[in-house]
Formats: sequence, C-alpha cells, structure tokens
Amino acid sequence: MTIKASDVKALRDKTGAGMMDCKKALSETNGDIDKAVDYLREKGIAKAAKKADRIAAEGLTNVITAGNKAVIYELNSETDFVAKNEQFQTLLNTIGQSILASTATNLDEALAVEIDGKAIKDVVIDATTKIGEKLTLRRVIIVNKQDDEAFGAYVHMGGNISALTVIKGDDETLAKDIAMHVAAINPRYLDQSQIEQSVIDHERSVLRNEALNEGKPEHIVDKMVEGRLNKYLKEICLVNQPFVKNPDVTVENHLKEAGSSVVSFVRLEVGEGIEKKTEDFASEVQSQMNK
Repeated sequence: MTIKASDVKALRDKTGAGMMDCKKALSETNGDIDKAVDYLREKGIAKAAKKADRIAAEGLTNVITAGNKAVIYELNSETDFVAKNEQFQTLLNTIGQSILASTATNLDEALAVEIDGKAIKDVVIDATTKIGEKLTLRRVIIVNKQDDEAFGAYVHMGGNISALTVIKGDDETLAKDIAMHVAAINPRYLDQSQIEQSVIDHERSVLRNEALNEGKPEHIVDKMVEGRLNKYLKEICLVNQPFVKNPDVTVENHLKEAGSSVVSFVRLEVGEGIEKKTEDFASEVQSQMNK
C-alpha cells in the first residue's frame, strides 16, 4: 500500500521516531497510525532493553516545592551532553511536577505515577528510545513540612547538585542560604546525635593509631584523640560547621540569631555512589575494531 508523507509526519510528531522507522511501522500496520504507535513503542522498548546494562552516571538533580510539600530527585543519563539537551531537561521538570502533584512517598510509588496516562517508568523507557541513551530515575525523596516551617531549595551548577532544607519559621531566604551551604560544604549529618556509634568508634581507632604512629606518649594519646575526634565530629555536622556566608559563626548560631533552627536537610549530587566505567582511548578504539 502507499504510505502518505503526511501520515509519516504525523507518526513522527507523535513518537519522535525516525522517518524510515515510521514508514516501516505504517507499512506493517496497514497505515493505522494508532497501531503504528504501538508497533514503534514495542520496538522501542526492545531497543531500550538493550541499553539496560549501560551505566547512567551523568544527568541532573532537581528540587521542586509547593506549599508544605517538596520533591528532590535525580534523573540519570549516560553522558553529560544528553543532560544538557532541552528534551531531557523538559522531561526532568515534567517528572518532578507530576511526582509533586501525586501521593507518591518513595521511588517505587513515583515510578508508577502517570503522565498523560502513562507510568513514569514507561515514560523514561520511551525517552530512552527517543534520545538514544539509557535514562534512569534513580532517586526520589519527598519531604513534608509544617505550617510554621520553611523550605529552602537550591540547585547548583544547573542541576549537578541540589539541596533542600527545612527550618523553623517562615524565612525562605534564610532557608535557601542554608541549602546553599549544604550544597557547598556537604555535611554528612544534621548534628552529633545522628552519628552512628560505629562511625565514632572507627574514627577514634584511626585517630589513636595515627597519634601512636606519630610517636606521641601513650599517657597523653587518649586526651589528644578525644580532642581530634570532637573536631572531626563537628566538621561533618551541619549545625557545627562555619556558615559558608560568614565563617565567623556556625550554622547553628547563624540560625539562632534569626530565631530559627534546622529541622532537616537533603543533598543530592549527580552520580554519587555509582561506579563509573572508565576506559582509556586506545582500549575504546580497540573494542570498536573488535566488533
């Protein structure tokens, strides 16, 4: 049968697939555009599945707030180039807005949230096919606050790092300043009460061996170790860190001056915790020649 150019264009507009793929899909489905969409989707999912073993360690993070609810999340791609693509950035925002408007409370529930009748999980698969790289919605954290609290949302370097804070009071500017500090300094804990005893014991052991190896007399080592340990614990706790905009005061004291305190914080950095595959150029060329 004859395939109309207008039908090919319509199918391309609907699916983002290539012209020849659209023409073949229409031929296989006797010109039925709806069936052709299904055909391409099925083929697209098959293609996307082949990308499942690739490592998606680039991408963007983002944070969105509305009322007493916020979502901070990470959408990964294989390359930084794709993350800068307008299509990827539109997808990032659409996913975030859809999760924020839903009742999802975790990643699994977020993947089931629908966008125009299609689950986010499938939307990401479809985007993988259109863009040509493996995409992954890897982390989603939903945060709720009280009426007497404020969100601070900050996105650094276009989405390489995102931070979300909750503070007492209604000063969103102050909350954002704390979020900027979190993005820049990367505290591990809110305060020392959150630090696991195993972490403290490990650090104490390391510091003790370090002091002994420095040749310090054993009778003063324990006192030295406790001093160094307390310094270390303060360095990794948000409230004890020198405030990035005014290092003369701690974050806790800066907030106290404004009659506030930190309730919680979240920080996401693209690709953290993912083991990235590295190959030298010669190996990469060789691997391509061997295919």
